[in-house]
Amino acid sequence: MFRGVNRLNLDAKGRLAIPTRYRERLRECCASELVVTVDLDHCLLIYPMPEWYEIERKLMKLPSFSKPARQLQRLLVGHATETEMDAQGRVLLTPPLRAFAGLDKHAVLIGQGNKLELWDEVRWNEQRDSWLEEVDLEQLDLPSDLETLSI
Repeated sequence: MFRGVNRLNLDAKGRLAIPTRYRERLRECCASELVVTVDLDHCLLIYPMPEWYEIERKLMKLPSFSKPARQLQRLLVGHATETEMDAQGRVLLTPPLRAFAGLDKHAVLIGQGNKLELWDEVRWNEQRDSWLEEVDLEQLDLPSDLETLSI
């Protein structure tokens, strides 16, 4: 499980140093093989290879005559880029992926259970603040399986 917020910098070559606390887990679960793809929120998603295979398999089983399904396949699978964490724990992000997410120097890596999200730091702060402003706990419409959640 990946969790937590990590502020990071990309180097001049577009490499991102994966936080130390995730490195050994990534070496064990996927031999440092990762897939980076785009997300509809204009961030990047970083999956360990076995997790990505599951997502990709589900995406490719969607009906080909469904326009939204095909758009999702084109975005997620079409932008999916295989990469490997190097000996120093760095991952190279391609220029098209960096451009899509607006990544330049300062980034935020967000643990999301089976994957990581990579955001431009300014965009992350703006989006997070927007989500916090939108939440009205008294009017929150939760799915039935979350109504009994206690935190």
